[in-house]
Amino acid sequence: MGIEDALPDDSILTTQLSKVVNWARRSSLWPMPFGTACCGIELMATASSRYDLARFGAEVMRFSPRQSDLLLVAGRVAIKMLPVLQRIYKQMTEPKWVISMGACASTGGVFDTYAVVQGIDQFIPVDVYVPGCPPRPETLIEGVMAIQRAVDADGAPGPGRSPLRIAIESTHEVRPQPVDLTVDRRST
Repeated sequence: MGIEDALPDDSILTTQLSKVVNWARRSSLWPMPFGTACCGIELMATASSRYDLARFGAEVMRFSPRQSDLLLVAGRVAIKMLPVLQRIYKQMTEPKWVISMGACASTGGVFDTYAVVQGIDQFIPVDVYVPGCPPRPETLIEGVMAIQRAVDADGAPGPGRSPLRIAIESTHEVRPQPVDLTVDRRST
């Protein structure tokens, strides 16, 4: 059943401590959701049984920054919410990672106004950018897997680590639907 049955009784396994620590860290990411608008709904769908984020060890959504190591910023961030987001990021435990989910969190999206932050990476460091408006749950899962690959490759992440800056390619194509804007004047 286990590894003990596959190996002879006098076998010895050796590994590096950093690899075991990174494996444990990769397999137990605890996300802190910061979801607004439509991207928050897609974030909730990712945790549902259809997409099952639990397969990747990130099913335990923590709503306390002191218990989480992965910040999922999903959707637009208003200027008034920015100090709250920065405080949440500062309170998270080290090592910590950030996923910017959706066009609004990454670039401000269609909200090119003074009240919406035009990219959260200007205020907190972002590790993975997940594109889309809103991004599909599969794309967010790919973003979580990119964080896991980075954790495996990173020796001892900490405050001096280099930023990942990974951009996930969108897995679906958005095609605009034609809209008929003609008005039938005979019926009015």
